[in-house]
Amino acid sequence: MKLHKLLMLVFLPSTVALCQGVNCDLQEYHAQDGLKAEVVAGELQVNWEGERGQQLRAVFAVKDRQPLVRELAILRGTGDWKVLARNLSPEFDVVSGRRRVSEQQLDPLRALGVAITPELIEKEKWNAFWDAPLDIPGTPGTNEDLPRHPEEIRRATAHYDVDACRVKTNGARLEITYPGLSMGIFSGELRFTVYRGSNLLRQEAIAKTDEPFVAYKYNAGLRGFSIRNQPRVVWQDVARSWQQYEFGGAVNNDPVALRARNRLVIVETTGGSLAVFPPPHKFFFAREMELNLGYVWYRKDDDQTFSVGVRQAEHEEGFRPIGVSDALWQSQVSEARHDAGNFALYNAPPGTWQRMAVYYYLSADNSSTTQRQVLAFTHNDTFKPLPGYQVAVSHFHTRFVSMLADAKTLDLQVGFIPVFRGLGINIAMLSEFHGDGHGQDPGPIRFSEQKMYFDGCRRFSDRTFLIMPGEESAGSFGGHYTFIFPRPVYWSRVRKPEQPFTEIDPKYGKVYHTGSEKDELQLLEDEQGLVWQTHPRTKGSTGYPDAVRDSEHFKSDRFLGASYQSLPVDQSEQRICEKRCLGVLDDMNNWAGPKYMIAEGDTYAKNPEDETYPHLIVNYIKLAHLPAFDEDWSSILHAMRAGEFFVSTGEVLFRNYAIEGSGERRTFAADVEWTFPLEFVELVWGNGSTVDRKIISATALDPFGTHRFTIPFESTGKKWVRFAAWDSSGNGALTQPVHINSHPD
Repeated sequence: MKLHKLLMLVFLPSTVALCQGVNCDLQEYHAQDGLKAEVVAGELQVNWEGERGQQLRAVFAVKDRQPLVRELAILRGTGDWKVLARNLSPEFDVVSGRRRVSEQQLDPLRALGVAITPELIEKEKWNAFWDAPLDIPGTPGTNEDLPRHPEEIRRATAHYDVDACRVKTNGARLEITYPGLSMGIFSGELRFTVYRGSNLLRQEAIAKTDEPFVAYKYNAGLRGFSIRNQPRVVWQDVARSWQQYEFGGAVNNDPVALRARNRLVIVETTGGSLAVFPPPHKFFFAREMELNLGYVWYRKDDDQTFSVGVRQAEHEEGFRPIGVSDALWQSQVSEARHDAGNFALYNAPPGTWQRMAVYYYLSADNSSTTQRQVLAFTHNDTFKPLPGYQVAVSHFHTRFVSMLADAKTLDLQVGFIPVFRGLGINIAMLSEFHGDGHGQDPGPIRFSEQKMYFDGCRRFSDRTFLIMPGEESAGSFGGHYTFIFPRPVYWSRVRKPEQPFTEIDPKYGKVYHTGSEKDELQLLEDEQGLVWQTHPRTKGSTGYPDAVRDSEHFKSDRFLGASYQSLPVDQSEQRICEKRCLGVLDDMNNWAGPKYMIAEGDTYAKNPEDETYPHLIVNYIKLAHLPAFDEDWSSILHAMRAGEFFVSTGEVLFRNYAIEGSGERRTFAADVEWTFPLEFVELVWGNGSTVDRKIISATALDPFGTHRFTIPFESTGKKWVRFAAWDSSGNGALTQPVHINSHPD
């Protein structure tokens, strides 16, 4: 009778099945075509339909209360199943330190007369950029409460005590979850997810901590790959040369970090390939450079097995200085060392469920074909062109003028130029003279530098690539902000008492001298320029634009809004920069007329060997024609001022979107395309004081899809609405708010 009951548990389609001696809860599992889970011989077998009609299989088991990936296999056509790997153990480790607020954040608040209380520090520390929690003892004057102490740094490896699993159908995906994960100060569960229509397998630790100040990084992967039958790991280096390692060397003590192009390493076997990579954007926290720090790894564990996975480094590495003159060389050396104090890691506020993910891609092909299949998810790490749109980026401190002056020629192709062109960027809005140049010069020297700036931008602009000479200032408006104009404009940041606001210079023509908020606003109005708050509510803009919401310049139509950047990174958030950036966007539109989010980079030197793509978010500006450098750029600024652009990480795109209908009942319609499996779309609105949203799950849709979403809404009581779409890897796109029941600025 006991044996009969045991067999019934295994083979009957009940809600609880025996999986290697562990109860697997199947209450939320619902079988569907192309997605199946069943218990076979006491192990959980998951079969799903992948790309191009391929069939995939993952078998999960538990051994000694430890989760095990018993098998990963693929079937193409009518041939035999190809086993890619067997008996793999999920591996995670975390390194954590203490989050501190930066002095850079507190300085603008002090200038505003804000009391620096413990409550304020508790709030603002989660928006820190200048923080390096693993840097002992830290740089004096950078953060509150220094020095850091070695005992603040805690290291932990994941341990499992598994006595159950859950299988859940979530749209077109299956989630296999194991409770019983502990990792130092973190505890939670292990989850694997497979997606119908895709060869992806996602592995993640979903864990939280109750500690009050945690900033952390994680490594993740699989352990136990067999060295028999001569497998190898394959990757492209930063120069795009193929490299490989066949495990013929000695055993490794630590993971071997690979500076792999595209953040990708591939295990190639006789049966096919298994690619390993992190989420494309959400894995990366903000830095001031994109130097490749080695985001994937392998480790030979013994003569029979090896491991692979993804990683984050524990500290920044300075870029290589360049320059002919000692002055430029030394200034870049200083900047590179300075950046060591900015390596903020991820936020883990108490009680938040942090999702530490790694992706695997199962393939029946060799490594080069597998690479192409994986890179389809990021359009080969480029920003896909869309008819009727131009791809624009903003806010880069490249030392362009300094390098041109140092080389004594305008024909120096500085590193950012091939980087942006290779990424598919059409418009690069620079922000020069940020720490270099003569920003406080009232005219002659600054104007000569501006001329070189304009001439350099003119020299390297082309039919499909426009360099716009913008500038980030910290002048009269408060905080930091970017100026951009529809043409080259000579202006100084200071105005001597005897200087007029504007004059005709015999060499440069019309020039401006600004020394007040009134001067700067008049300059923008006279030249039809735009300004927006850079890194709002953090860095040198902490407290802004909140502090100027009632000012004349904020209410002006010249004040476009604020910038969007993945800062901070909290792996519990579904959206990139969910609280700070999107919070600012929604608040601004409740305060005033139309204000927008402009994607920015806020980085310095960049070179073709850098890993720039994952650090960028871009703007798709609705613009049929890209003006040449010596044409008027007003069409770009007009489109931006009209809100005719959307922000995207690149994997989620909008081909068309609009509000349809009139009166009280309207519909927001958007044609969306995506690569990674989509998670949800949302319509967000404000009434002038509060924000609300309608979220529509999109997990039933297959990857690499397109869909027209139509969301009806009542316009009554709504001041503005905006639309956004987010995928399962944290990538996304968002439109600008459309004001429907309000007066313009």
